[in-house]
Amino acid sequence: MKLMRLQSIASSFPKPVYSQSDCLNALQASHFWQTLNPRSLRILEKVLTGQNGIESRHFAVDTLEEAWKRDAQQLNEAFEREAPRLGHSAVIKALERASLQPDAIDVLLVSTCTGYLCPGLSTHIAEKLGLRADCILQDLTGHGCGAALPLVQIAAGYAKLYPSARIVTAQVEVCSAAFHLDDDLGVLISACLFGDGASAQVWSAQEGTYQIDDFRSLQRPEHREALRFINHQGRYKNRLQKTIPAIAAETVGQLAAASKIDTNRIPILHGGGRDVLDALMPVFSNDALEASRDTLRRFGNLSSPSLFVALEAAVANSSPKEAFWLCGFGAGFSAHCAQLSPSD
Repeated sequence: MKLMRLQSIASSFPKPVYSQSDCLNALQASHFWQTLNPRSLRILEKVLTGQNGIESRHFAVDTLEEAWKRDAQQLNEAFEREAPRLGHSAVIKALERASLQPDAIDVLLVSTCTGYLCPGLSTHIAEKLGLRADCILQDLTGHGCGAALPLVQIAAGYAKLYPSARIVTAQVEVCSAAFHLDDDLGVLISACLFGDGASAQVWSAQEGTYQIDDFRSLQRPEHREALRFINHQGRYKNRLQKTIPAIAAETVGQLAAASKIDTNRIPILHGGGRDVLDALMPVFSNDALEASRDTLRRFGNLSSPSLFVALEAAVANSSPKEAFWLCGFGAGFSAHCAQLSPSD
């Protein structure tokens, strides 16, 4: 049986883009700046003016001033409005690159963690695309930043069940729909790191430039409290502890060792943040993580789309014969990997 193959990949971002200094200026000019304690103000100023590996981020907001002051209802409404737009745009671009029309899609799989819809985000994107009524739709939630590869692994299962199917996977995150500010460290750091975006991939068991296999995962629930979303007064609050870079490096290192990747395979990782990528340097050389660093620099931490946004850039700048080792990680704590190789 043939391995599932990648036909195309494309990303989408809201038009508004802001530098880190833009974000700090907007925060300092806001009415709620003085409601934070002095320690919180110092943290925001240090991170947004320091060398944190991020130059700009995209937000689905009309003005920066609104990004951090919306109540729970407004945040929910923002997600329901913006997530289908982002997902639709990414899928359309991916279909165009594969020379396909929306009615060619047999399976649409969508991951997100920055909002909740029932019925799921996949149904909203399917409606905007005008997909066939018999198209299979499925949503993946609860994986946080690490959702990209578990979603693709589900797609690989569908490819075995339906060898002739055209399958689309889409990772969609409106991180700004989870923004708010208080004196919690995780909330403050999240406000400085995360950006909005989406990535979509078209897969088929029949054709494609790359094939994917060797899926592996590590689940470490003993570290659940180090990185997770909690519900706080009706809004998401990101729990983010200082131990995350060390946990990520240890877990990803174990996956890399189990995968026995050769030196010619390019590692593409979720760029969780500068400190996370720095912690991974003993596992991979700094140059090997350039695609992940560049994605972080241009877009911030996109959560689940980050991995495939980095892969899209790496594929565009590589020869068709290059092979990749993909790895995403996030809430749980969990990490997931797979190998992407030129098709036979």
